[in-house]
Amino acid sequence: MRKLLFILALTAIILISGCSTPAEVAEEGDNVTVDYVGEFENGTVFDTSIEEVALEEGIHNPARPYEPLGFTLGGEGMIKGFDSAVQGMAVGEEKTVQLSPELAYGPYKEELIRAVPLDDLPNKTTPYQIGDRLSTAYGQQVVIVDVNDTAAMIDFNHPMAGETLKFNITLVSIEE
Repeated sequence: MRKLLFILALTAIILISGCSTPAEVAEEGDNVTVDYVGEFENGTVFDTSIEEVALEEGIHNPARPYEPLGFTLGGEGMIKGFDSAVQGMAVGEEKTVQLSPELAYGPYKEELIRAVPLDDLPNKTTPYQIGDRLSTAYGQQVVIVDVNDTAAMIDFNHPMAGETLKFNITLVSIEE
């Protein structure tokens, strides 16, 4: 009995004295994986890493692997607000953030709608129509918003430019 009391007392002293290991939190430069659900302001889910959510929301893509998203904090390719939200999170922690357009895909810019001569567009067997999507030489997806006999008005804005987005994020792992 004395031995048990001694062990319990020693354990309590160690925990109280601050010798316990603090939870590791994600920092810039860490490679992290997260599960997420992305929604528009009206609550419509537009993307998720969780297959069950995709099925429930009617956005499931059978060709897509549903798995945690991996990226390097502070690196390229992740929207600023999402990256910032993950910094400081511990593994298993959940967070919901709302991102203004400036922290997501940027504001919608009218000046990014440009006239492109039809002769400069890829050859097509049918006439171009409003709503047609094209890929630029850099892989950017753009959409035709107006067309006449000589030119197409093409919107070069990101499809979610100007949108306020909400993300439910769970940090799955951290690797330094």
